[in-house]
Amino acid sequence: MTVALRHEGDDRVLPFAVEGLDVRGRVVRLGASIDTILERHTYPAPVSRVLGEAVALTVLLGASLKFEGRFQLQTRSDGPVDMVVVDFDTPDRVRACARFDAERLAGIAAEGAPSTGTLLGQGHLALTIDQGADMARYQGVVALQGQDFQEAAHQYFRQSEQIPTFVRLAVGEEFISAEGKARHSFRAGGLIMQFLPKSPERMRQADLHPGDALQDQNITLARVEDDAWTEAKVLAETIEDHELLDPNLSSERLLYRLFHERGVRVFEASAVHEACRCSTDRILAMLHRFSPEDRRDMVGDDGRIGITCEFCSRHYDFDPATVEAGIEASQA
Repeated sequence: MTVALRHEGDDRVLPFAVEGLDVRGRVVRLGASIDTILERHTYPAPVSRVLGEAVALTVLLGASLKFEGRFQLQTRSDGPVDMVVVDFDTPDRVRACARFDAERLAGIAAEGAPSTGTLLGQGHLALTIDQGADMARYQGVVALQGQDFQEAAHQYFRQSEQIPTFVRLAVGEEFISAEGKARHSFRAGGLIMQFLPKSPERMRQADLHPGDALQDQNITLARVEDDAWTEAKVLAETIEDHELLDPNLSSERLLYRLFHERGVRVFEASAVHEACRCSTDRILAMLHRFSPEDRRDMVGDDGRIGITCEFCSRHYDFDPATVEAGIEASQA
């Protein structure tokens, strides 16, 4: 396996506030962490970009949690990339995987670079907060109808959180020539910004359109946004992909470039790294939940039970007799 390229400022989340515009947010830069995830699976480039966007969004959202728990992003859809799963375990661990149809992907890619929305297709995106066995889980669901993760996030905050929110995501490849060989690695970045004035009235968003109710009354609904939020969005919308990906442009410098006229304040950054939760004990506990018949069906031609983690690709090998003996001992 190739060692991922590392740059100072990578794999961290930087919180910020622009008090003059009543906004708060976070910037994430992912280098070795996202490259490790993608290189391990050797996904085709279009799939890597989809998963990179999903990881950047998950880290941006999960990093806001103030408790021990897990934030999960999961999609199920009818596109060539029919499933994406990203787990963020607070405070700093992320893992991810994707499932795709290679034949369908090749057919679409032959027509040009497919968008994230095209690769996901129709389905749903679920965002889940899990605070542990003693707490109820929270889940928000967004319909996927050909949009990318940025627009899906905007839709989620409009419908579920009712907080004016701006999200920007980027994924790209970095190429470096060393010792006569070209080495490439994936990078991902993202920014989330939310309008959080002290007055609830200033934060209120326009109601959803009433459908056919007003069609015969010649009434037009006007969406009125706070001037501060409008200005913040105009500034944030100037971000280019390369600014979120450039290892030589720090998150602090990017924020200063965007908001220096209004005064931007940054807080202590937090690290993030790729880490899987799988272990021999966890896999054995999973096997215990299957019936004896199911476990017998898992035995391969070599007489062993082999299980590969979908997230980190680590392979576990078990002797069926030892597994059954362990189950009997635990039930005694």
